Parts: sequence; C-alpha cells; structure tokens
Amino acid sequence: MSDDPNNLAISLFSEVLTVDQLLRNNLAKVLPKGMELSHFAVLNQLANIGAERTPAQLAKSFHVTRGAMTNTLAKLEIAGYVHIRPDWDDARRKLVALSPSGRMARNAALDAVSPIISSLVSDLGSERVKALLPAMRTLRLLLEQNND
Repeated sequence: MSDDPNNLAISLFSEVLTVDQLLRNNLAKVLPKGMELSHFAVLNQLANIGAERTPAQLAKSFHVTRGAMTNTLAKLEIAGYVHIRPDWDDARRKLVALSPSGRMARNAALDAVSPIISSLVSDLGSERVKALLPAMRTLRLLLEQNND
C-alpha cells in the first residue's frame, strides 16, 4: 500500500464504510422481528442512560435530523417500547423514556447481537481490538468536530 495520503484516506474510508455495511447487515438479520437497527440503538441508549431524553437530545447523539428521530420514536411508541410525555417545565418539549416492554425488547435484541459481536472480538483478539479503539475514537471525534 502506498504512503500517499490520498490513497491512505481512500483505503481507510473504504474499509470503514464496508465494515459498517457488513456489520449492519449481520446485526439486522438477528434482531427480533420488526426491530430495526435504529430502534435497537435508541432503546439501548435509553437503557444505558437510565433517564429521560428529549427527541432533540437523541437526534443530536445519533447525528440524525429531528425529523428522522421523531419518525423512529413514533414507531417505538406504537410498539410500546417508549413513553413520550410533555415536559411539565416546558410544554414545547417532550421527554422520552424507556418502557418496561422496551427494556425487554432491548434485552432480547442485545441477546441476539451479542454472539456476533463477541465472535468478532474473539476472532480479532482482544489485544487488537484494544489497539484499534483509540484510533477509532479519535476518528469519530474528528468527524464530530467537522460535523458541528
């Protein structure tokens, strides 16, 4: 591989995009019926945070538009996975919380995707994964900076 910065950049982003697509495809295949990867991501974040969030906060954390997040949240609410209520301090805002059935759906999805992720980490080796993480985090932070 050439040390030309353009070739390195193209190779890096080609690999990142391909890995992203392959991982999304593999995870989508095992998610519970009717659950999309975006649904799982929102449920997982709400479960990990353990607190209510506004749709705007969720949209910002996932780097999607408010409209896209509103669409995802509407589907999650119809499924009974989240509760959306008015903010009692500011009626213009809404707050989103994980419902008990949402927690159960998230846990079922986590059980379904965990073997895939664990297998990948095992195949790569934990030392290689630990070595990759700092560079991947730095890349994410640089992209977030450029996105603001």
